[in-house]
Amino acid sequence: MLITELKSKETIASLVNGKNVFIINCQGCKEVHFPEKESVNLQRELAADGRLTGVITTDYICNVENMKLRLKKHMDEIEEADVVLVLSCGVGVQTIAEYLENKTVYAACDTIRVPGFQGVTPLEYKCDQCGECYLNLTGGICPITACSKSLVNGQCGGSKNGKCEVDGEMECGWERIYRRLEEIGRLDLVKCPTQIRNYATDDEVSK
Repeated sequence: MLITELKSKETIASLVNGKNVFIINCQGCKEVHFPEKESVNLQRELAADGRLTGVITTDYICNVENMKLRLKKHMDEIEEADVVLVLSCGVGVQTIAEYLENKTVYAACDTIRVPGFQGVTPLEYKCDQCGECYLNLTGGICPITACSKSLVNGQCGGSKNGKCEVDGEMECGWERIYRRLEEIGRLDLVKCPTQIRNYATDDEVSK
C-alpha cells in the first residue's frame, strides 16, 4: 500500500492552465490514504470552467487489463482532453502514460515513503516513493527507477546502442524518456533547468 498526497495548488494549476482535462482517480490504496476531498474540489473547479471532459475512479490502475477495458469506454472523452491528470502513485501514472502513449499524462500526486513492506506489483514499473514525482518532466517515465543510476539530469556517457552500461540487458531510461517526449511534442522539457532532487523527502515517514 502506498500513501499519496496532492501536489500544491500552484503546481496543479500550472499543469492544467487553459487545458481540457480528463481525470483518473486510483483508490486502490485508499485504506492508507487517497486525497479524495482534494480530488472532488479539483473536479468541481474544472467542471465549472467547462474544462473537465470526464472522470474515471477505479480500484487499482496497476490491474492493467481491467484498466484498459475501462479506458476504452472513455476514449472519446480522453481524446477531447489536452491532458490526462492521474491521481495515483507513480506506478499508476507510468501505466497510464504507457497505454496513452500519444497523450500528455500528468501526475497530480507525490508518493510518500512509508516504512515496512508495501506489497508487490506484477508490473515492470516501479515507484521509489521519493516524495517529489518527476514524471511530469519526463513524459511519464520515472528517471529514478528507469535509470540504474537514478539520474535526474539526463543520461550519462556510458550508454551504448540504447542500452545501460550497468546492465547491458536494460534499455537506457533516458533514451526512453527522450523518445516519449519527442512522441508527445514536449522536447522543450529537456531544455528546462533540472529540478534538483530533494533527498530529505526520500526518507520522510508520513505521520
